[in-house]
Amino acid sequence: MAEAQDRAQQPQSILATDCGSTTTKAILIQREGDEYRLQVRGEAPTTVEAPYEDVTRGVLNAVAEVEELAGRQLLEDGTIIRPQHGRRGVDIYVSTSSAGGGLQMMVAGLVRRMTAESAQRAALGAGAIVMDVVSLDDKRHPHERIQRMRELRPDMILLSGGTDDSRDKRVVQLAEQIAAANIRARLGEDYELPIIYAGSRNAREDIRHVLDATTALFIEDNLRPVLEREVLMPARRRIQKLFLDHVMAQAPGYPRLMQWTDAPIMPTPAAVGSLIQRVAEQERINVVGVDIGGATTDVFSVFGGAFNRTVSANLGMSYSISNVLADAGNENVLRWCRHAAEGANLGNRIRNKMIRPTTIPQLLADLVIEQALAREALRLAFEQHKELAAGLKGVQQERTISDAFEQTVGGESLVNMMELDLLIGSGGVLSHAPRRVQAAMMLIDGFRPEGVTQLAVDSIFMMPQLGVLATVNAEAAVQVFEADCLIPLGPCIAPVGRGKPGEECVRLRLSDGREASCAFGEMALVPLGRGEETEAVIDPARHFDVGAGRGRSVTRRLSGGEVGIIIDARGRPLEVGETAEVQRANVQRWNAAVGAYPEEAL
Repeated sequence: MAEAQDRAQQPQSILATDCGSTTTKAILIQREGDEYRLQVRGEAPTTVEAPYEDVTRGVLNAVAEVEELAGRQLLEDGTIIRPQHGRRGVDIYVSTSSAGGGLQMMVAGLVRRMTAESAQRAALGAGAIVMDVVSLDDKRHPHERIQRMRELRPDMILLSGGTDDSRDKRVVQLAEQIAAANIRARLGEDYELPIIYAGSRNAREDIRHVLDATTALFIEDNLRPVLEREVLMPARRRIQKLFLDHVMAQAPGYPRLMQWTDAPIMPTPAAVGSLIQRVAEQERINVVGVDIGGATTDVFSVFGGAFNRTVSANLGMSYSISNVLADAGNENVLRWCRHAAEGANLGNRIRNKMIRPTTIPQLLADLVIEQALAREALRLAFEQHKELAAGLKGVQQERTISDAFEQTVGGESLVNMMELDLLIGSGGVLSHAPRRVQAAMMLIDGFRPEGVTQLAVDSIFMMPQLGVLATVNAEAAVQVFEADCLIPLGPCIAPVGRGKPGEECVRLRLSDGREASCAFGEMALVPLGRGEETEAVIDPARHFDVGAGRGRSVTRRLSGGEVGIIIDARGRPLEVGETAEVQRANVQRWNAAVGAYPEEAL
């Protein structure tokens, strides 16, 4: 009887939207027995800009598509019907947003590699895009910093500097420069720029004197109360509250949207991070996730319960695609696609994508080039992530599962690829790759997993909606994530070490009697379908490590996927080849081994 009452009290239907910069996505989730499942998905253009300037219009259009596909009434008198009665309405409505550019911040601190970096970690963990990092040692003159602030027009600024026992008040110089910039609001005519001060207690009164009259100043606990310790959570919470109360409230139509939702609207990256944290915590695994978009690439990781996030604001697949080429360099991009890019003007192809961001590759060669750029964008973004995701060494930590990047400079990276259990890819270039094995290869070449790692992609990019849903119904979010969102690709087995080409690198023995081996410098694909499992004994050669030490076997339970078991015996660190001819031959051979492209593309 009690169980029946509990089920009756559970929400039966959930509507969730994600207001992106170009598209608003809506999903309808329904409880079926004891399980929540995705019913339908709809989308419509986001309407935060002229001529509409009302985000709710795009939301209503996306929900109307869901309404039609589901065959039930969700809207009445221009609003969402709640709660559910029969086939009308839903019990819960939640939303995320990155419309209008998301949460854009600047951070400032006394020393670039200390307090300014702490401020950067706090902002990134709150779901912000950090537009610039300002410090007194950044080799810029005061007038250059002031001009930079005026040009960027951030949504808010996080200012930090000094420990609580320090008498150093140089942080006031940065406050004076912020005041002198007199930053005009990006949104709203009467908008007062929020400034969060999370620095030395001894400078608070001076900071109030400089900033209180011209900005919306908020005082929070010091990010670095002592030199060896970070406390990021209070500033992070304040950033998210200000995003909702100040930034979002200025955007056209958001005050009305906030009245509809049953939970605070979350920045899209923060929602994705929240979901990844919950999955890692519930499954007790280490997870890395990536969202590669048109303008930015977000990387998330959870190792040992510590959540980390970075945003590479200049690495994307449309608006920022020229930056990928510039940062990676022609040679690093061409090494993955020489067979497709020969005779092509690589620069012009990429610039065409930048000025026509919604286009998709029409030729196979264009697809290969785009996926080569994606590999480099993922690699560069992950390198940046590992630099910031470093742990405190031998000092006290104040950490919660929600705190991001609690570390000091000089600590070892928290990211240990040999201990990674699950690698998740999201974003159009990964989720919509014509062949799932192409997504798997982009993840492997970009992140270079080690040992045994499960690969997966987000089917239709619903992770943001599920992330905000997790704040009100974690059970529903995780169930839909595992059943409808996550598409398993299969495990990647990647021995670490170097050897001689052609010599056996690793041997695989499966419980069904099958065996497979792979020589150093090669790749192989072993069929293991979605829903299939097998016990595997992995025997590396004496110079290679798959998780138990060099030459030592490991036994693992492997779960299949859309691709199967990928054996990557190319070694770590991964080397593509020293000359153009070797690179071309290697990449063509690897692609052929896993069936990445049709034979004519090889």
